[in-house]
Amino acid sequence: MKALYAAPRHSWGGMFEKLQQSLPQYQWQAQEDYQIQSLHDIDVVIPTMSPITAELLRDAPQLKLIQQSGAGLEGVDIQAARLQQIAVANVPTEHSGNADSVAELGIFLMLSLARQAKQIATELAQQHLGHPLGTTLKGKTVGLVGVGGIGKALAKRLKAFEMTLIGVKRHADPKLASQLGMQWCAGMDGLDQLLQESDFLVFSLPDTPQTHHLLTTEKLQQVKPGAFLINLGRGGLIDPDVLLQALRHGPLAGAGLDVFWQEPPDPKHPLFTENLIATPHIGGVTQLSMDGIFAAVVDNLNRLSAGQPLLYRAC
Repeated sequence: MKALYAAPRHSWGGMFEKLQQSLPQYQWQAQEDYQIQSLHDIDVVIPTMSPITAELLRDAPQLKLIQQSGAGLEGVDIQAARLQQIAVANVPTEHSGNADSVAELGIFLMLSLARQAKQIATELAQQHLGHPLGTTLKGKTVGLVGVGGIGKALAKRLKAFEMTLIGVKRHADPKLASQLGMQWCAGMDGLDQLLQESDFLVFSLPDTPQTHHLLTTEKLQQVKPGAFLINLGRGGLIDPDVLLQALRHGPLAGAGLDVFWQEPPDPKHPLFTENLIATPHIGGVTQLSMDGIFAAVVDNLNRLSAGQPLLYRAC
């Protein structure tokens, strides 16, 4: 069977080479970008960041499995795959170590913003001591916009910083709030209240029609002045033009992004001149997470070649 790794061969921790070595029963090929041209003679595709559209699937007569190397399936037309009886599977964040890794990066971004990390090199170069003046996580309120695998992993860790935790998810969940030590966990109708109360806003939602550009100009009017925004979910959650205005004119004091409106982002985008701490989509790129994702992908591809039931199916 032919398998397509729809990403540059050296990306994502060298997963392509490891897949070649561990699954020799497959004929592997990699592409050097994130735009699939054809799936015509492919049996298995690992899309990573590449869209899987209905148009591609219409000319994919051999395709048996779309196996995502992670949790995100926003770029996969699941309905089209279902109509053509093509299996779709992912690797949930809580089963791979991915959520733990992304949560740690989120805390890094929060601390970097709180302690004004962008100014530190300048202060050192100018031989200044005792600058810049930072703030702490202790005593602050963090609003978790999304309390799935990543949100849960964040909540468990942020309690140790003596922060007040509040959150919103698709449906209100008082039981989950109690389990995680949160003040409350509301449905999405609680977003305005969360924006008003939070010193740190941490987004970890998927990008769907309901969440795309969730933070609008109107919603920004609800944001607490001086708040910091961190996006660990998908770049489409945040309109870059809205974010730029919020950083230049308030109410946001800074932002931390591991995901972007386009990937990779243009390094000359004006957002990078603002108080922005950016990382190149590496939240889940740790040895723990890569090992967990790799093991799950190999397991499912072995199951496919052996005719066994697949794990973590979306359809």
